[in-house]
Amino acid sequence: MPPSPTAILASARNLFPGLALCGTLSLVAVLLTWIEATVFGAAWLEALVMAILVGTLVRTAWAPGPIWRPGIAFSAKMLLEIAVFLLGASVSARSISAAGPNTLVLGIALVVAIGIATSYAIGRLLGLPAKMATLVACGNAICGNSAIAAVAPVIGAKPEDVAASIAFTAVLGVVAVLTLPLLAAPLGMTVAQYGVLAGLTVYAVPQVLAATAPMGALAIQIGTLVKLVRVLMLGPVVLVLSLIMRRQELAAGRAAGQPPARLNISRLVPWFILGFLALAAMRSLDLLPEILLRPIAGLTGALTVISMAALGLGTDLKILARAGGRVSIAVTLSLLVMVTLAIGLIRLIAVH
Repeated sequence: MPPSPTAILASARNLFPGLALCGTLSLVAVLLTWIEATVFGAAWLEALVMAILVGTLVRTAWAPGPIWRPGIAFSAKMLLEIAVFLLGASVSARSISAAGPNTLVLGIALVVAIGIATSYAIGRLLGLPAKMATLVACGNAICGNSAIAAVAPVIGAKPEDVAASIAFTAVLGVVAVLTLPLLAAPLGMTVAQYGVLAGLTVYAVPQVLAATAPMGALAIQIGTLVKLVRVLMLGPVVLVLSLIMRRQELAAGRAAGQPPARLNISRLVPWFILGFLALAAMRSLDLLPEILLRPIAGLTGALTVISMAALGLGTDLKILARAGGRVSIAVTLSLLVMVTLAIGLIRLIAVH
């Protein structure tokens, strides 16, 4: 039986204070990012990262009471899941074919797979919890903050794990943009080779543009195409993680003597992952009107920033500080692994 209008209104009233708080903090984050870009000429800390920082600072000074918590929890979970679903509209199979030779595309997929496995192993060896190690691995191997945000609800990661992973990945992403161009000459790389290196190692698309700009238009084009193919790996990765989590749930149930639940596709793969794949397929088949793509992208970004502010409000700085050293080492070593793998791929397939 569907909920009554009275129940819906009561639920909305219950969520409103926390939603309004998260929305306000996200606007503050956007404003700070704009100020940053105006003063320094570039936004080194994206609004997504800034929202986590603002939320964490507020949480440090003030613990939200019961009136705020439902809306904060809704923002951290449901809004993030909706954002992941809408992210599918930005994915197109044409990006793969545009990247060039099939060997390069397969090589990128292989680098991502090896990068995730190696980064996860590094995190676990450093004593990180399994879910945080997964976040760090996916963030480094795929697309930084966006990958972490997409994977978090699939594996049920804690807010402090998400905040720590994004915070340290963001800082290292800035360092990578500044230092990567310095490697081209010592490594004797051509412009095309450097484009592949940047596309495989730098986290966000805007950061790829910043890292490749010193090398010229060809480096920008190749770096962006490689990066887009790398981003396309997000769909298969979250699907695999969904299946792994389902298998672990079944194993835990058997250990507890519980009968296996009936197979339910919505439990096997979360609704937002199914939606992500459906939107990606529609985009690839030109079933999404072009006029909708920009509004969807804007809504996706807004919901992600709001959900990050909510995650910040759920983050205890003491826990973040305890994990800081290990997370920063794990992120750094994982990035070095991606650089090594990228150089190996360039040599293997003889990119000129």
